This record gives sequence, C-alpha cells and structure tokens, in this order.
Amino acid sequence: MVKPEQASPTIAEPHKPDPQKQVAVIDSVVAVVNDDVITRKELDDRLRVVVHQLQKQGTPLPAPEVLERQILERMISDMLQAQFAKENGVRVDDTQLDQAIMRIAQQNNFPSLAEFRAKLEADGVDFKKFREEIRSEIISTRLREREVESKLVISDTEVDSYLANKKNMGGAEEEFHLAHILVVVPEQASAEKIQAARDKAEQALNQLKGGADFAQVAAGYSDAKDALKGGDLGWRPSDRLPPLFTGELQKLQPGQTTAVLRSPNGFHILKLVERRSGSAPVLITQTHARHILIKTSEIVSENEAKSRLMEIKRRIEGGADFAEQARRFSQDGSAQQGGDLDWLSPGQTVTGFEEAMDKLQPGMIGAVQTQFGWHLIQVLERKNTDVSEQQQRQQARLAIGTFKSDEQYQDWLRQLRDRAFVEYRLEDKQ
Repeated sequence: MVKPEQASPTIAEPHKPDPQKQVAVIDSVVAVVNDDVITRKELDDRLRVVVHQLQKQGTPLPAPEVLERQILERMISDMLQAQFAKENGVRVDDTQLDQAIMRIAQQNNFPSLAEFRAKLEADGVDFKKFREEIRSEIISTRLREREVESKLVISDTEVDSYLANKKNMGGAEEEFHLAHILVVVPEQASAEKIQAARDKAEQALNQLKGGADFAQVAAGYSDAKDALKGGDLGWRPSDRLPPLFTGELQKLQPGQTTAVLRSPNGFHILKLVERRSGSAPVLITQTHARHILIKTSEIVSENEAKSRLMEIKRRIEGGADFAEQARRFSQDGSAQQGGDLDWLSPGQTVTGFEEAMDKLQPGMIGAVQTQFGWHLIQVLERKNTDVSEQQQRQQARLAIGTFKSDEQYQDWLRQLRDRAFVEYRLEDKQ
C-alpha cells in the first residue's frame, strides 16, 4: 500500500518548459492508450512524485529521458488495467475507498481521516490525487486476484517434485535479500523483439559492471512493478523463489549480481544484497475457528453488509447458536458446517482475516472486512503442532503459488498490452 510520504510531490519540476509555451505543454498528449490519452501535465506530475521518492531513498536518478520513458510505460500499464477493470465491472466505490484510506491513516498513527488529510496537504500532497492512486492500487490488486490468483492450478505432481528437490538440496534453509531487474519479453515476440529485450538487459548489466548503482539502473531499465523502489524485493525464503534464481544465487556473495537470466516472461538480473539461514519452525500455532460471511456486491453495499453482520453478532451475543446462524445466513462454502473452518495454519487465510483472528482469544468473537465482504469470526481453540507432512505440502503449495503468480501476472499484463492500441507522442513535448 502506498504510504503518504511516498506520494508527496514537493520538489521542483523535472524539467522547466518555457513559460510562453506552458499552456501548449500542459495540453499536449504524450501517449494515446486505446480511447484514452496521457497528457504532458499528467506525466510531469507523476515524474515529480517519483523523483521525490528516489531522492528520499537516496537513489541516484537515471538519465531524465530514461526515467521519463519508464514512468510513461508504468502509466500506460496502469491505464490499461483501469480500462480493463471498467469494462469488466471491477470497481472501488467511495465508501470502500474511504475505509481503505482510514486503514492507511491508522497504520501511520493518525486517529482520524481529517488529521491524516491535513498532514498530507501540509506536505504538499493533492488529497484527491492521493485518493485516486489508492483506488487504482486496490483495483490492480483485485484484478490480480481475479485474473491470475483465482485461476492458479498447482498439481500434486508439482508439490511432490518441489519437496523432492528441497530434500535433495539438503542443508539449512536460506533466505535471500534480493534486488531485481526484469526486462519483459512480449508474448509471441518476434526474434527481433526478443533480441531487443536481451540487448536492453545486457545494457543494464554493462552499467552495473561499470559501477553504476543497482537501484538507479533498476529505475531506468526494469519493467517490474518494484522498479521505482530500486528493484528491492526484500527478504525471500529460498523455497519461494524459482529454481532458476536459487541455483544462481548459491554462486553469489553479498553485493554480487547474476548474469542475464532468461525465463518465460523475460530477462532478469538479480543482486544478492544479503543472505541468512532461515530454519523452518519446529512448531506452528494452529487456530480452530468458524466464521459467518456476508458478501458485498453491486446490490449489497459495504454498510449494508456490515449492518447485517452486526445484527447477527448481537443475536449470538444474546444467546443464539453461532453454528445455526452460520447455516442460515453465511454466504461462504463453510455455511453447511456451521461456519467451521477446522484447524487453520498460518498463511491459509487472507491477511486481514488472519490478523483479526490472531487477536482473538478462544471463545471471543470479532468482525473484520476483507476483499470478500464482512466476516464474523469466533476462535474455538488453539494448539501448537509439529509441522506434519500435510503442512509441509501446504507450505510447498504457497511457495509454488508465489512465483507462479508473479510470472502469470506479468504474462497477463503483457497480454493486456499486446491487445492494446498504444501510440507514443513524447516527441511532441518540444
């Protein structure tokens, strides 16, 4: 999620056009994306924010024309996702948006939305633009869940192969702090386009070999979503990285980079920032819980769903049977089991649900909103359990799903772009 300090456009313009030409520059079009356009002013506004982010991170700035093209490509991708969402009825209404922004405010220690807004505006942030950035981010997340993650298929054979490879590797598990550059190859690309992508990756690698800062090169060359954060992937367990990566990382010392690596979705360069041992826990805490879900939809608003759930909560607190209420009202597949979710291990539910569940003591009831709607959760009991073969297989599925999701999301974005009409008019800025 975007934090307010990351969206503060408080620095000077990245370039200063002639005042006499200002109106023409503001009104010019730098790209046509299907039936929409991106204007020079929109590009300059985004450039200000990104340059501010990079400077705040202490990242050396790429060449202006390289950064400008990189930002434009990101804006085109965002616009294509917004168009797809609109065509397919994926939207975030103002109530949902306000709730998301309120959560951001609370995460940044602001007790009220008014105080949070005042702080943003004091920092020079346009609050309306900030709202729309958060709306776009939520839509992007929902599209990824709908178009990619909901369609992931992980076979038992893949799990068996993964666990066998992990056993054969032996030794202690490792975690890697990585930075990453990705140059995407379009689907069904011609030999010329593949070579152009390879050349771009080799250019980036040559700059790194010449002593250039990795974050600077990532900001200028990488097509990955984290490019403007210097390509930093943070800490990744070895079992959540594709074998292509782990094999090469074993050869590196901290501070070193790989050669250009080829995967189905493009060319990669990895930098090993740090490594550490990450032995798996001997025990995990499992929670036996049940829940009631009221889904939100075009017909049922956030407020209506919450109101229905709170009425059910009052009935249960007044003596009604939780299981019976779940069978009558829950819109989840667990309804016929009285909402019983059986024993849950860490990572088996969505983040918001798990966080709310973990705060409850056995016997307690709490409500939480997730992307599925409003949930009433009751924790029945907890236990510490040895990591069994079943849990190992579940962790394997999560690990496989992580890198398959990343690859397939890049594929989906690439297909979205391949189907689109995009015309560049950057040269019109003069």
